Amino acid sequence: RSVIVVGPSLSLHQCGLPREIAIELFQTFVIRSLIRQHIASNIGVAKSKIREKKPIVWEILREVMRGHPVLLNRAPTLHRLGIQAFQPVLVEGRAICLHPLVRKGFNADFDGDQMAVHVPLSFEAQAEARLLMFSHIN
Repeated sequence: RSVIVVGPSLSLHQCGLPREIAIELFQTFVIRSLIRQHIASNIGVAKSKIREKKPIVWEILREVMRGHPVLLNRAPTLHRLGIQAFQPVLVEGRAICLHPLVRKGFNADFDGDQMAVHVPLSFEAQAEARLLMFSHIN
């Protein structure tokens, strides 16, 4: 959960995720990738590379994020546009960035509103997010 700010350079289907939120959400995927690519020998070594914020971790995180949509939810969720799917992009800072035109569906403004981020885990949930919930489709 974080404050939302305007991200005018983003496309309608993108949201900017701060590095520390993104690494927390996608940590298991990054660990798996570090082990599969033989960069880390086990989970403990992979977690230490993440804690040390090695450059390879950010490259792998970008790669992992490319294939996973995220769901943004602004409470209270009163209708279907209160939760929408986006393609995440890494951004600096601690706030979630949104294109200014998608804020209306969330009934949000940029005066301190907060949103929660969720990662659909199963392939079915990811497909549903892509086909039914992407912001540029709604």
